[in-house]
Amino acid sequence: MADVGCGHGHSTILMAQAFAKSRFYGFDTHAASVDEARRNAADAGLAGRVGFDTAGAVDYPDKNYGLICFFDCLHDLGDPVAAARHAAEVLAPGGTVMLIEPFANDRVEDNISPVARLYYAASTMLCCAHAVSEGGHLVLGAQAGEARLADVFGKAGFTHFRRAAETPFNLILEVRR
Repeated sequence: MADVGCGHGHSTILMAQAFAKSRFYGFDTHAASVDEARRNAADAGLAGRVGFDTAGAVDYPDKNYGLICFFDCLHDLGDPVAAARHAAEVLAPGGTVMLIEPFANDRVEDNISPVARLYYAASTMLCCAHAVSEGGHLVLGAQAGEARLADVFGKAGFTHFRRAAETPFNLILEVRR
């Protein structure tokens, strides 16, 4: 399992605790976060099954992953299509991408709520700015919506894209080749 954009590794560690027979790899471009993730895994007694490395969403190593996760990070990337394409290249046959993104409807006028207003504000100040800092080939922002996300993965060669679940705050999407 690969956790792309793992930060301090909390999501990676939680999954490793839940699935004791699996191996987990977390990747992030921020070296200090990767160092903290390694400490967190060691503190949880998981250093033998959980590894963390400094790598981007388009260059983490190929380990034939059965599951690749993007937890609230794809919309922050300067080239989300390249990130999805890399996932397609390193995903094991029959593997799955789990994409969790901020909840957004596809049309702006359908995103009129307190949560949506918060997400648009954060997106403008953080998400879009980060994507632009990475070269911004396609700046999704935190209010991308399911249709735009499906288009990203379609361009990367994926053929199966479905909403597995949703909360008022997140879309949980399953993507397969």
